[in-house]
Amino acid sequence: MESILFERIGEHIAKLSLNRPEVYNSFNRNMALSLQQQLDVCAADETIRVILLTGNGKAFCAGQDLQEIVAEDGPSMFTILSEHYNPIIERIRGIEKPVVCAVNGVAAGAGANLALACDITVAAESASFIQAFSKIGLIPDSGGTFNLPRLIGMQRATAFMMLGERVSATAAETMGMIYKTCPDDQLGTTATGIATQLAQLPPIGLGLTKRALNRSLTNDLTTQLALEEALQVEAGMTEDFQEGVAAFLEKRKPVFRGI
Repeated sequence: MESILFERIGEHIAKLSLNRPEVYNSFNRNMALSLQQQLDVCAADETIRVILLTGNGKAFCAGQDLQEIVAEDGPSMFTILSEHYNPIIERIRGIEKPVVCAVNGVAAGAGANLALACDITVAAESASFIQAFSKIGLIPDSGGTFNLPRLIGMQRATAFMMLGERVSATAAETMGMIYKTCPDDQLGTTATGIATQLAQLPPIGLGLTKRALNRSLTNDLTTQLALEEALQVEAGMTEDFQEGVAAFLEKRKPVFRGI
C-alpha cells in the first residue's frame, strides 16, 4: 500500500494524503521519504499551483511511529530528524506555492507541527492538536519551536509544549493557531474550495508573497521593506499583473496564466 497518495484535482491542484490509517498515519521512513518525493514532484510541475495535504482515516497524523524507533534496525533520532522531518518542513516552507492542510483528526507530535508548517490550515471540528513530546522525554521538533510561538505567542506555546495539553480545533482557531474550522462532513469541500480559489490567483504573485512572509520571520523592518520593493517590482513585470489590471478595468474575471 502506498504510504502517500497523489491525486490531481482539476488542472492545478495536487492532493497528497498520508496513508497509513491503521497506525493513525504515523510516520515511518518510507512515508517520510515518499512525502519528500511527492513534494518535489509538485514543486517541479509548473501546472501544479496548489498543494493540498491531508490524512486518510480517523487521524491526520500521530507523529512518529514509535515501533520503528524501538526496532533493532530502526533509524536513530538524528536520522529521523535530519533525513525525515527536517527536509519535509523545509520543502513545505521553501516551495513557492501555497500548501493547504486539511486536518481531519488528531494531529500529534510531528504531525501537529507538520500541519502548522503549512500556509493555510483548516481542521474538522472534531480534530485536535497535541504537542506530545514531553510525555516521552523529548522536545518538540519539525519546526514546532519555531512556528508555534509565532502563531500563538510564547506563553501559550510553552504551556502546550511542556504540559502536553490537547488543543481542540475550535480553540486552535480562536487563538490563531490555524486558519479556520468547519463541520467534519464539510472539511473536504472547504479545503478544496480554498485550494481552488488559490489556484485561480496569480501563481507568481502568491509565490513571491510566500517568499516575503518567510523572510519576514527574521528580517528587520528596513530589510523587509527593501525586499517588498524588489519583489513588487518583479511581480509588476508579469503578464498576470497586466491581466489583473485589465480585467479590473474591463469589469471581467481575470485569467491568470502564471507568466
